Amino acid sequence: MVQAGGVSTSTDSLADLLGGRRGALDATVPPVAFALGWLLSGQVIGWGAGAAVVAAGAVAVWRTSRGEKVTAVLGGLAAVVVGALVALYTGRAEDFFLLQLLSNTASALAWALSTLVRWPFLGIVVGLLLRQRTRWRKDPDLLRAYCRTSWVWTATYVLRVVVFGLLWWSGQVVALTVARVALSWPLVALAVGISAWLVPRSLPADHPGFLHPRVPGEQRPEGGGPAAG
Repeated sequence: MVQAGGVSTSTDSLADLLGGRRGALDATVPPVAFALGWLLSGQVIGWGAGAAVVAAGAVAVWRTSRGEKVTAVLGGLAAVVVGALVALYTGRAEDFFLLQLLSNTASALAWALSTLVRWPFLGIVVGLLLRQRTRWRKDPDLLRAYCRTSWVWTATYVLRVVVFGLLWWSGQVVALTVARVALSWPLVALAVGISAWLVPRSLPADHPGFLHPRVPGEQRPEGGGPAAG
């Protein structure tokens, strides 16, 4: 854990903000419940859909009791309900995962576009965590490092799209469930680890680090702390 301008942050915070452990239950429990309900009922989609919604409701209650934001909790619940309704409507169990396939496709495109226009999402997220506003973008070296590292995150979404897409196309419900679990928190943790390694190595040797954006024409305060932004 590090300190930046009186604000405590860590790679755990980054992981949570980008869909890490806080979203792990949403990513794992409802899909597993769907697959179990579907299998144990003799592949009846209604049972799988019902099990998923009940499981998502239980997760929502648990998350709310822990003081998590209601909007985030309801968002996770709504995604499960929509997935269940889609599967019921089409009569294809694999369509329960269609929303995830589409959302990851949109995320892959958004991350790639943000990097191409030099407003990398990784810089935005880290800047938000550190309360740096957009000072990081005024540092050419730091901007380049965030752009380079944002491609790692883009790759995670592309990987999900490829895996989910192939399994969805072939109707592999159980394999989709396994992939949904494996490519949630573990993949986010891997991306955070790579980012923590890659960002400092993408900066010049004399750079003070991502905690201290080096803005041209800005005088650093005494003690080496970050300038007010």
